[in-house]
Amino acid sequence: MDALDREIKDLIIESLALEDLRAEDIDSGAPLFVDGLGLDSIDALELGLALQKRFGVQLSADAADNRKHFASVDALAAFISAQRAA
Repeated sequence: MDALDREIKDLIIESLALEDLRAEDIDSGAPLFVDGLGLDSIDALELGLALQKRFGVQLSADAADNRKHFASVDALAAFISAQRAA
């Protein structure tokens, strides 16, 4: 698990108060919503705010790409990396 994946997983656990999970329990390629981790729309808002604070990424509530960016930890890592490179 690379450092960015680990940091995103830790942020998910911390910001959503998922105390019964460890970073190792989250599959980087698994869906974050519904199936997989089972997050919902409220979780998405909280996670989005946490990502903005921690990584300084810009998210728009109505952006069509948000669904793609929040698909998995891998997708979030790719999005954050792209934002950092820009």
